[in-house]
Amino acid sequence: MTQAPSELDIKLNRETARIPWRELQRFYAQGAVIAVGQNMDLIHVAKAFAEDDSPWIAALLEAGDVARVEESQASQWFDEDREVWAVVVAPWVLVQSERAK
Repeated sequence: MTQAPSELDIKLNRETARIPWRELQRFYAQGAVIAVGQNMDLIHVAKAFAEDDSPWIAALLEAGDVARVEESQASQWFDEDREVWAVVVAPWVLVQSERAK
């Protein structure tokens, strides 16, 4: 049986949007951007951050499924004028890259 989405799930889903990477440069410069792997559900990860699910977040970090955006990745996305899916879970901006065009 599938569980109905919570209010938080609905809120995060509504606040998730595609945005050009270039528009997130200020947040990247502040070290506030977390990349979520393409194999992960962005909303599920954002919910874990919002609920401070430290054990699961630590496991994701250890597995490399989430990480701060590296300079090389940021440069590549900038050069490609890449769009990312983004959701804010203060103080973080979680992003998930769309596949290259």
